[in-house]
Amino acid sequence: MSQGSRSSSAASVGVNQANHFTLSGGGIHVDFFAADLIGRPQLNYHDASRTESFSGDSVRIVDVPDLGTVVSVTLKLLVDVSSTTFSLLLPRTTVLPGASASVSTDGITTLHKTPFALPQANLGQHDIYTVTRLRGTASFVQT
Repeated sequence: MSQGSRSSSAASVGVNQANHFTLSGGGIHVDFFAADLIGRPQLNYHDASRTESFSGDSVRIVDVPDLGTVVSVTLKLLVDVSSTTFSLLLPRTTVLPGASASVSTDGITTLHKTPFALPQANLGQHDIYTVTRLRGTASFVQT
């Protein structure tokens, strides 16, 4: 997703690529801005145990042609033990100026096990996924 950009074919009719998503479900609330006031991505995350804001390099964005955009942040890091990440799947979404569109997508919370002691500890599955259905709105915010 190009940050805050217009789709070239849609620009002539005033349609914008959504750059702000407000989503919630399963006890998780997420606000994602492709670019804040100084041009950095920002993701605000809230669940039952934490409220965190991430911006700039702490927000990882990957465009996946067959999927949309994946936005990830690290929620918790225990060096040499585990980390927990949250990844938001953003569908390509276009909106008219001043309007919003309904969005239904998934958030994936991943526990990454990091065995550090014995090679035998590295056997088996290292990533455990919890998928949460998220619903909300997408809009275009001029920055």
